[in-house]
Amino acid sequence: MSKKDLEITVGQIRKAIPQHLFQKNEFRFLVSVGQAVSCTLLLTYLAYNYIPLTWLALPIWVAYAFLTGTVATGIWVLGHECGHFAFSDIKWLNDVLGFILHEVLLVPYFSWQHSHALHHAKTNHLTEGETHNPVIIDSKMGKIYQKMKDILGVESFACVQIFNIAVLGWPLYLLIGVTGGSARGFTSHFIVPNKLFPPKMLVKVTASNLGLCLVIYGLYKWYLATSFAEVMALYIGPYLVVNMWLTIITFLQHTDADVPHYDETAWTWLKGALCTIDRNYPLWIDALHFEIGTTHVVHHVFSELPHYNAREANVYVKQVIGDLYNQDAKKLWTSLYNSASLVGVEHKGNGVWKFAKA
Repeated sequence: MSKKDLEITVGQIRKAIPQHLFQKNEFRFLVSVGQAVSCTLLLTYLAYNYIPLTWLALPIWVAYAFLTGTVATGIWVLGHECGHFAFSDIKWLNDVLGFILHEVLLVPYFSWQHSHALHHAKTNHLTEGETHNPVIIDSKMGKIYQKMKDILGVESFACVQIFNIAVLGWPLYLLIGVTGGSARGFTSHFIVPNKLFPPKMLVKVTASNLGLCLVIYGLYKWYLATSFAEVMALYIGPYLVVNMWLTIITFLQHTDADVPHYDETAWTWLKGALCTIDRNYPLWIDALHFEIGTTHVVHHVFSELPHYNAREANVYVKQVIGDLYNQDAKKLWTSLYNSASLVGVEHKGNGVWKFAKA
């Protein structure tokens, strides 16, 4: 059985998972929130009190930014869970908690919740998918990328792509819709209306923007009370690492030489959802990120399933979908390099598109 000739149904997959795993435990979720927030604050407290704010200590501050940003990515993951209503059966509680967790990380919660719902609704659709949609190899942009790869060589091209994904990817996606679906063209998470946000989203997008303004104002007041160096060292450094992780995680979950994208003639929701890839994250990172990178297939099929039950549910999903399950056993950095070296997709027939071989 292949994704082209999909015979299994969502109902069959759901039936294979014990139903208690879909039940939400608000206290259990808040324990995860407490873990992520307290560990982030503890690292910040230690850095504030014990790392001197001098150029000589720059290597230590870089290490602090990486570690604290990696921990704080757990906060982002939990805000993402709230966006899927996986915290509580009471929807407004999800939005209140998700808004707080995301806005403090400068994520426009309601705007991103909407675009991310489209990402789940159109996963691996060639033109209507949202985030990390590949270019077509014979398109104008595809030819530009191929020319860059020919000039730079595979290694340098992959490094440039990793930089673009990890550093530029998140702000460019929010501002102008880079890597969004070609069917929508230019989009922005801060302007309504556009092809991503209809007029009815005005209130929610405005609320998201106001939340960001409040956090930015708080950072500004912090800067006035202390120094830009302190804000940069304690907040902006880890914030950039959080952005790095969220774009790398999303990129790796949906980009691989062996995993197809589908055009309108072949795409179905379940085909797209099962094109998600579970990657091989180091155990400590996987734990801090609440296993988002190693249980993402089940998350795409059942996004409302709470993170603390995902690992167990994944066992049942793998049993029922068999070779339809995509898992990469290679080390994370090898997978990132291999995926970043890809240029664009080409038509393989029957509405199936795969990345062109180098």
